[in-house]
Amino acid sequence: MCETSESRQEARKICGQNPNRDDGSYFQVNQDGQRQKLEKAKITLNDCLACSGCITSAESILITQQSHEELYRVLRLNQQSSGGEQKVVVVVSVSPQSRASLAARYGLSSSETARRLTAFFKNLGVQYVFDTGFSRTFSLLESQREFLERFARKEEDKKALPMLASACPGWICYAEKTHGDFILPYISSTRSPQQMMGSLVKNFFARQQGVEPQKIYHVTVMPCYDKKLEASRPDFYLNEFETREVDCVITSGEVLKMLEEEGVSLNDVEPAPLDTMFSSVCGEELLCHAGSGSGGYLHHVYTHAAKQLFGMEVGELTYKTLKNKDFQEVTLEKDGTVLLRFAATYGFRNIQNLVQKLKRGKSPYHFVEVMACPSGCLNGGGQLKPVTELSNKDLLQQVEDLYRAEQPSAPEEDTRVAELYHTWLESVGAESARQLLHTQYHAVEKSTNGLTIKW
Repeated sequence: MCETSESRQEARKICGQNPNRDDGSYFQVNQDGQRQKLEKAKITLNDCLACSGCITSAESILITQQSHEELYRVLRLNQQSSGGEQKVVVVVSVSPQSRASLAARYGLSSSETARRLTAFFKNLGVQYVFDTGFSRTFSLLESQREFLERFARKEEDKKALPMLASACPGWICYAEKTHGDFILPYISSTRSPQQMMGSLVKNFFARQQGVEPQKIYHVTVMPCYDKKLEASRPDFYLNEFETREVDCVITSGEVLKMLEEEGVSLNDVEPAPLDTMFSSVCGEELLCHAGSGSGGYLHHVYTHAAKQLFGMEVGELTYKTLKNKDFQEVTLEKDGTVLLRFAATYGFRNIQNLVQKLKRGKSPYHFVEVMACPSGCLNGGGQLKPVTELSNKDLLQQVEDLYRAEQPSAPEEDTRVAELYHTWLESVGAESARQLLHTQYHAVEKSTNGLTIKW
């Protein structure tokens, strides 16, 4: 999953990579002690994307359709089309984490990086460049609403809480393959910002532009290789139009590679105005969300629940570090009684501890922000690596500082998003909102013949 030795080891366990012979054959030991050679497991491309056991950060092109080379191919086809041949509309949606990573490399602010990236992509032939911070507002609002619903039914539904955040595809893949039907009811059905943007672009934007969804080529720039896996899920494929909501995912590192292949430094690119249709801006500066560099889910769900459920306004959150810096909790108390207990759990060691507590019925939490990568999305496997003498720790601090330097915005105050809830989705909580802003998860069957994927 994310590019760490810890996650690679865990991924090998998930996929059952434990050959008993040097030739890679697999054997099952029967009850009578006899060994039976098993057929080779049939592993799909999605499985490979979910396991970094044989994929390193040096191999940035994971599959043909999920690479910057594929983006170049589409742009070339657009340039070559003529006469009555209809071009595709190319849209690039950039994540705030990727933007911060590139900003650190070039010594720019995050908003200045956004303007220069907009110019760079448009010079290549991209028509629109959006910010997934905008689509994340939908994710935060839907997560808040979903938590209140789960809290209200917690007495009759023992798996309503804790609600586990669902924005990390590495965590989702692990949950589906390793813990299946036990863990899935706890996981929030709210889409990630990437897939929220997929809905916005291939549904609302397509209608606004008067084009069919398959005539839009939607690319996202993400800090994580597993976002390629997320985009390829059949749940996010529009059968009617035979197109994915997100056609191609490239990492922060692949954007750097594009800049290098073009012989361009981002410092030398003349900035362009931001596309404000799907970008949260104040003046010429992009807005961010308070809380963690992984989206601030804990922060926003916690403050919203405190106000809506208990009438308590929360300013600064006080985090208590538990076993390590990647396992922290926040509690809301009144008269010595704990009303809410939330946690942020990053990295697979902490995730495994969380799951074991759930299985033993010992989890004290109402909500957990779960991320597969240690230190969260800012430290994703697709982010830029340190140069010269800079350490990983120092680089991560630079990226975090740049990410947090943007002006914070409360999701409830985004008037553009509020407008879209009524014009595009009819209303908050409407059936159309459920279909376009939520998703499903699927347990994966394991057998002695390998993995059978239910996706």
